[in-house]
Amino acid sequence: MKKIGILYGQENTFPQAFTDQVNRICGPEVLAESVLIDKALQGGAAEYAVVVDRISHDVPFYRAWLKDAALRGTAVLNNPFWWSADEKYFNNAVALRAGIPVPHTALLPAFVQPDNTSGRSFRNLAYPLDWDGIFHYVGFPAYMKPYAGGGWRDVHYIRNKEECFDVHQQTGRETMMLQSAVEWQEYYRCYCVGARYVRIMPYHPLKPHAERYDAGVYPSPELTGLLESYTIQLNDILGYDFNTVEFAVKDGIPYAIDFCNPSPDADPASVGEENFRWYVETSARYALERALEAIDGGMNLRWGAFVSGAAARNPE
Repeated sequence: MKKIGILYGQENTFPQAFTDQVNRICGPEVLAESVLIDKALQGGAAEYAVVVDRISHDVPFYRAWLKDAALRGTAVLNNPFWWSADEKYFNNAVALRAGIPVPHTALLPAFVQPDNTSGRSFRNLAYPLDWDGIFHYVGFPAYMKPYAGGGWRDVHYIRNKEECFDVHQQTGRETMMLQSAVEWQEYYRCYCVGARYVRIMPYHPLKPHAERYDAGVYPSPELTGLLESYTIQLNDILGYDFNTVEFAVKDGIPYAIDFCNPSPDADPASVGEENFRWYVETSARYALERALEAIDGGMNLRWGAFVSGAAARNPE
């Protein structure tokens, strides 16, 4: 019997709904359950055909365990090696290279130098930075945000260079990005499963969390096609099994704003019952597909087109 496991943290809704849905549709040859680790020892056969990872980004022990499971043949969703290496600034560069509209973005070093470093550690970094060049490229208004992170944590709206300098001083050891603000008319968050299934959700990032998915605006057929195409293309390039992509739409052009959410919000209290049901059913179906496709003892991870060298390039 093949087993599908789910690894999770403080969630109380999606994990149980996911396992129940898999067990409802899988037949007698597959079983879904919560992962339970009583010891972590190297070697041996894979216990799970598939593990859905919702928590290892916060727990290094789980991340190490998942990498070993992948080596044994478990299809870990998402790929723990790529997830460990990925971050938002790089994703933005990948999208730009693929010709997908993104805001102008600059990477900023941490204002406070990291532990175990000194001034000599930064001899390759100009001081001061070419702030005029950065401001000319990005423009104002802009957002300052962590180069890796999520949930709109530590995101700051910046109106001018004085605010930029003031906010940067408050960011401590966090490496940040400065990104052009898109003054959008519409905003969408798109679930993506397996780089093939997409659900477009009207979204308002500035509303209270429980009201963000009740934006009351829906895309035109033409915009729907662009959102679906860009979402699938980005996730195919990056190799994510589960992700969300956020688009800020200005003058009919969807700008990809955030697409590094490998453990996306799946709480019906925030995303709504219909979106939750779609995500549960689609995730369960996809995990079952991967379990049935898994080759015993083989490498069953999914790698993106960027890693395999097949990523699309901007024709310019």
